Amino acid sequence: MFIQTEDTPNPATLKFIPGTDVMGQGTADFPDKQSAGTSPLARRLFQIDGIDAVFLGSDFVTVTKGDDQEWFTLKPSILAGIMEHYASGLPVVEAQSNADSDEGEEDDELVKQIKHLLDTRVRPAVAMDGGDIVFHDFEDGIVTLSMQGACSGCPSSTATLKMGIENMLRHYIPEVKEVRPA
Repeated sequence: MFIQTEDTPNPATLKFIPGTDVMGQGTADFPDKQSAGTSPLARRLFQIDGIDAVFLGSDFVTVTKGDDQEWFTLKPSILAGIMEHYASGLPVVEAQSNADSDEGEEDDELVKQIKHLLDTRVRPAVAMDGGDIVFHDFEDGIVTLSMQGACSGCPSSTATLKMGIENMLRHYIPEVKEVRPA
């Protein structure tokens, strides 16, 4: 197995591309070791000292390191952990929860438009940087979103939300007045 690595805009996060499906559909965010219970891959990676977060995308894994760690010491262990996981035959995620799903049964037309723009115009770009964006709410002209993976804690994430996503949503949907992080 050949695993490519890519830098992300977040210097504390690297994107690992194993050349095979990771999640296929959807994403899974494990912001700490305690949250990794349903993912054998995330649990394996958290066994490496210095790993702070793991994010699983459709065909990539992003790993966030602690501030006191260096990539040149962590990278070989992470690569070995990913290869060992795929060699084990275990699933990437044992059971998926719908708790993080942003699909609402009663979404009004504006919320549907916001979600459509996020899915078609924002998510692909954010995924290229090793992350994802999650819709939380739209109320009184304010869209609440959260960034995951490499985008969580990224120095440029606030600018991405305010300058990029907010401007785009306001252009297409005049009712949107502001975008805020969750």
